[in-house]
Amino acid sequence: MVRIQPMTTLNFHVIPMQTVIIPNKYNERLVGLLHEAGSKPIVVLCHGFRSSKDDSTIKAITTALTREGISAFHFDFSGNGESDGSFQYGNYWKEVEDLRSVVEYLSGAQRKIIAIVGHSKGGNAVLLYASKYHDVDTVVNVCGRFDLCQGIVGRLGKDFMEKIKNDIFIDVKDRNGKFEYRVTEESLMDRLSTDMHVASPMIDKNCRVLTIHGTKDEIVPVEDALEFDKLIPNHKLHTIEGANHVYSSHGSELASTVVDFIKAGYLPENQQSQEVPSCPRTRRLIRSRI
Repeated sequence: MVRIQPMTTLNFHVIPMQTVIIPNKYNERLVGLLHEAGSKPIVVLCHGFRSSKDDSTIKAITTALTREGISAFHFDFSGNGESDGSFQYGNYWKEVEDLRSVVEYLSGAQRKIIAIVGHSKGGNAVLLYASKYHDVDTVVNVCGRFDLCQGIVGRLGKDFMEKIKNDIFIDVKDRNGKFEYRVTEESLMDRLSTDMHVASPMIDKNCRVLTIHGTKDEIVPVEDALEFDKLIPNHKLHTIEGANHVYSSHGSELASTVVDFIKAGYLPENQQSQEVPSCPRTRRLIRSRI
């Protein structure tokens, strides 16, 4: 199902934007935005934890892609934004299957998915996708977490395992005591059982993977990016000096880095008969100055 939205003007050119509704394997509606930039090749972008397709980081990368004539699609995972379903704390592999539904839908519409890009938890989704499905040649992980056993105490408290065993769930509240979301034992176990150490080496060696991470990331430590670099076969690591988790002062640099990597991996449509070279593994950190 496709609904036409108002046109958006970017740098003196007009990008048609459409709302697209795609059913996932559970028959839940995934709501996304398709930005037509005149190219049949397309990039799919995935948001992070408790976020949506309207996330500022995702929108900045989308804008940069369309300015370069590359069409883009970003969507809400089930249980987030406008999509159907209930929010779950874990859901890592379910989000992989949501992404699979999107890839299959676009492929069925004769679109070539040239890259999948994910921010934060969306970074985990695109890497896990690449470890299971080997049909996308370029993956960009923007500050995804490597060790999913970390980062839980800050949200759920030090005794989260005892609490979840006794009460079956934990209600997370903001600083003012307002309810935000519920963590069930099942969803917590989903996160704890998702192993990026196992998944990372399963990504095909012909799949080009870029990890971008800010050195001042306050949510996911930059050291996580180094772990991905050790394990993913065809990997490039790019750190951005001074950038935080949402790249609030480094959005342009983030977007241009993503676009340059994607453009380097595919040829214009009139040259598609030629082979696209794979990016050689890069172990050197590329540090960008403020």
